[in-house]
Amino acid sequence: MAHRPLVALVGRPNVGKSTLFNRLVGERRAVTDEIPGTTRDRLFGEFEWHGRMFAVVDTGGIEVYQPKGTRDESPLSEGSIEFVPQIKAQALMAVQDADIIIMLVDAMHGITAADEEVAEILRRTKKPILIAANKTDNINRVNEAVEFYSLGVGEVFPVSSIHGDGVGDLLDAVVAAVDDMADVEELDGDAEEDHHMKVAIVGRPNVGKSSLLNRLIGEERVIVSPVAGTTRDAIDTEIAYFGEKVTLIDTAGIRRRGKIEPGVEKFSVLRAMKAMERADVVLLVLDGETGITEQDLHIGGYVQEAYRSVVIVVNKWDAVEKETQTTLEFERTIRSRFDFLAYAPIIFVSALTGQRIHLVLETAKRVWEARHFRIPTSALNELVRTAYQSHTPPVRGTKRLKLYYATQVRVDPPLILFHVNDPSLAHFTYRRFLENQIRAQYAFEGTPIRLSFRPRDGMQEE
Repeated sequence: MAHRPLVALVGRPNVGKSTLFNRLVGERRAVTDEIPGTTRDRLFGEFEWHGRMFAVVDTGGIEVYQPKGTRDESPLSEGSIEFVPQIKAQALMAVQDADIIIMLVDAMHGITAADEEVAEILRRTKKPILIAANKTDNINRVNEAVEFYSLGVGEVFPVSSIHGDGVGDLLDAVVAAVDDMADVEELDGDAEEDHHMKVAIVGRPNVGKSSLLNRLIGEERVIVSPVAGTTRDAIDTEIAYFGEKVTLIDTAGIRRRGKIEPGVEKFSVLRAMKAMERADVVLLVLDGETGITEQDLHIGGYVQEAYRSVVIVVNKWDAVEKETQTTLEFERTIRSRFDFLAYAPIIFVSALTGQRIHLVLETAKRVWEARHFRIPTSALNELVRTAYQSHTPPVRGTKRLKLYYATQVRVDPPLILFHVNDPSLAHFTYRRFLENQIRAQYAFEGTPIRLSFRPRDGMQEE
């Protein structure tokens, strides 16, 4: 799978989802409490197992109201009763976004009506599901856990989230499920193998992302509103651009974490992050009227960390009062503040009037092609030899970095491998020098370049 697999922890309230989440991520990030409904929103983290990285999301419990005196009566928490629909919606969003689902159940209480409802919801997803029968702290409960096979949604793993018992077996099954999914994708000739351009439109709220999308596709496909935060989900739209398929991904505006409201909007940030993972090229939209904010810089940092190609789009340029040097001065400001995206082209547009809109996909196409460009090995080594001779690396102690051989081992994004005497001698300043020399010859417009250094006899990527 190209992206980091997302594992969703789902179940009725108070079965131990947050405790398992905390164990996986290695820190106490989720609040745990005996009161059902403690976890209202989704909480994201990362964990590693057998050298593989996974994203994991904790969710609020999917509650089923059972009247007093009926089977499995379980009164809702007083503090959370009004949030039950939102909590359920959050959990369902997590299920929708997830690659693999872990359904947690309580081995102490056995199967409840809420477990059956959750199982029915998950059964319809057609996604890999593993059942974690939690609170199996003794052999009797381990033996009793088999009853959860009757839910008919997946293999059952007795675990103790508190003590860690059985969690390793559960995670082994997660890895196996991911590998099975990857095999299916390899065999599926239609699955994402057409390598067409995918473009994500990102930015803080109300910079005009949806208006830009509508202008690009030529119709009102996405709701446009002056109220910040109208678009909550990532929305895919396929268009033809000079006979070639292009997927445009509109996303919710990204706000500073401290400014994000509880509920659905909070997780629009994470959906935007996932949209970036699915994209080749990111249109980073800025508001020409309000100028550059710290949040714009944070979003640019997200794009850089995701190694996505990028075009900086300054929108609402029609509303800016201009003098002779206005555009040039704004561009200088962008270059100064977005110095970590120095390779990104900048275009000034108006989604409202259509001004220079034709440049958006035209530029994105060039950037996409640069992302897939491969430097011939002979030309690359000639360039590296010339660079090395013009600027020899400094000596560290008694040793100096030696470059023996270079080759571009990957595109999308470009990855250049250098075989050297000692990778530790490749100081970041010399890495930057090499990158600048490569870009001087091959622009790689809008595209990050990754440099890796290995000892000549070693094959392990640094």
